[in-house]
Amino acid sequence: MLTIALTYRNRDLAIVNRCFKSLKAQTNSNFKVVVVDYGSTPEYSQELEKLCNSYTFINYIFVHAEGQLWNKSRAINIALKQCDTPLFCVADIDLLFHPEFIDRSFQLSKDYQVTYFQTGFLTKETTSENLNFTESEPHFLSTNEVTGITLYPTEILKSINGYDEFFHGWGAEDTDVHLRLKNAGYKVHFYDKRVLVKHQWHPKAYRTKASSYPFHTGLEGINHEYMLQRNQQRVSIANSGVAWGVLPTNKQLQELKKDLPILELTNRTQDIDAFLVGVLPQLKTALKVKIRCVPKKMAAEQFLKQLLGKKSFKFHSLEYINNTCLEMLIVNQRLALYDFKTDWEKQTITLSIIPYGQA
Repeated sequence: MLTIALTYRNRDLAIVNRCFKSLKAQTNSNFKVVVVDYGSTPEYSQELEKLCNSYTFINYIFVHAEGQLWNKSRAINIALKQCDTPLFCVADIDLLFHPEFIDRSFQLSKDYQVTYFQTGFLTKETTSENLNFTESEPHFLSTNEVTGITLYPTEILKSINGYDEFFHGWGAEDTDVHLRLKNAGYKVHFYDKRVLVKHQWHPKAYRTKASSYPFHTGLEGINHEYMLQRNQQRVSIANSGVAWGVLPTNKQLQELKKDLPILELTNRTQDIDAFLVGVLPQLKTALKVKIRCVPKKMAAEQFLKQLLGKKSFKFHSLEYINNTCLEMLIVNQRLALYDFKTDWEKQTITLSIIPYGQA
């Protein structure tokens, strides 16, 4: 039997339903689907759960990560930890699957250790026509550099601790797992004889500052370089010494909603540096942090004093604080339950956090 893991957050449910319909149309029913909803807002999560429940082969898991950075690796690992089938396929929830995808996957699993699939990309117009797999003609095909849709023997993926949960935001986590498998001595095969999956077009507003979720303006570049440097070290095992695939509990969520001790800061350089470098990395108790940038007039006055050689204060930009705080959360508080909000117009940041193991 095969488990397909699909990850989700606040996406168009019409596209999701087309994906589910293509799975329902499979010629081989010896599979199940796990949908991991990584912190969608209620208007999306409630409808998605209803949609999942309308298909007998789908299991829905909600992760309380509403105010957290997107972490596809962790979402996949949550499904992987619970997987009890010999084969585990990581795919995207915006795909259309060929009716023989499951059949072909079983065949490929006999011939190759790990297989990933060429993807056909649909245009906006083709996607809007609501066509099934065979009717929808892709605009272009992926090369072997696109590594997202992969079929694994479950035990092999578990043996390298699944996906690396350092990767937050978007990019590199799928290529990284392929590189680590190769470093561990496994062969990874690119299947391009037939197009078995097609990607539906959708906008990507969730990957910008316009998103209501946390967003780091340079994280994709950091992810890519991290992947390259780890590969140079021939790393095969991810998440070493760190719990992975951890599912937050309702008890933790309730604790996060309580009145927490408050720390108020401005964007003055020494204040922010002390918090980011000293306090946040070794935080052991629940805390709510409110950061407010001083008015531009005050910052300009301090800058003028600096030019005149007078005693003055320096200030970090909101973008610097946003990005650096998120980086510190990734590195030092990855398993914490937190809610992070940046208001780019009001120039404020609010972070509520409960360190891992404290609730």
